[in-house]
Amino acid sequence: MEKNKMITLEQVKNHPDVMVYLKKANEFLGVIGYTEHGERHANYVAENARKILQALGYDAHTCELAAIAGYIHDIGNVVSRHTHPVAGACLAGQFLKEMGMPVEDRVMIMSAIGNHDEGACDVVSPVAAALIMADKSDVHRSRVRSAKEILFDIHDRVNYAVTKSELRMDAKKRTVTLKLDIDRNISDMVEYFEIFTARMVACRRSAKLLGCTFEVDVNGL
Repeated sequence: MEKNKMITLEQVKNHPDVMVYLKKANEFLGVIGYTEHGERHANYVAENARKILQALGYDAHTCELAAIAGYIHDIGNVVSRHTHPVAGACLAGQFLKEMGMPVEDRVMIMSAIGNHDEGACDVVSPVAAALIMADKSDVHRSRVRSAKEILFDIHDRVNYAVTKSELRMDAKKRTVTLKLDIDRNISDMVEYFEIFTARMVACRRSAKLLGCTFEVDVNGL
């Protein structure tokens, strides 16, 4: 295969290994009770990682790298949930090299994937920052696998309570805002921040690297 060429998100999506990684990672996480991490989540993160950098004036090449990182950031779950950022970075590096992606681009994607988990993330680049904010903003009832679990699992309950979530970028004000509509009959802001505070801190640190502030708007507040 031709080496050192620009690889696009669409090419990555159509890579046979990526299709299997995404499908199996989502299946394995379902077995241990995690929310949806399949193609819907991958597409959401890819799209919003790209949009964040586009809105802030980054070049098309960097935006494409952010989209690719966003799409494949969770493939490491086929190895282990606990080590999925590092495992995902290694898997990505392997097949992206086989596809002919230049090493400079590969390491940008690998470092973003390896640092995307809020438990131990370092915001090392604009690509990593965009990935982190896009990933942590995906809170929505469509991620809940079974509504029967919302009474017993706080993560399912909070996700199910979110009827609408949207990332908004304001280049002039240099803000990235996560806008949420939450059904307070199901959950409330206290539960949201009880489980997602670490994610919001990671988003704030990511926004800072991009020269922005990160804001959360819940039900208009």
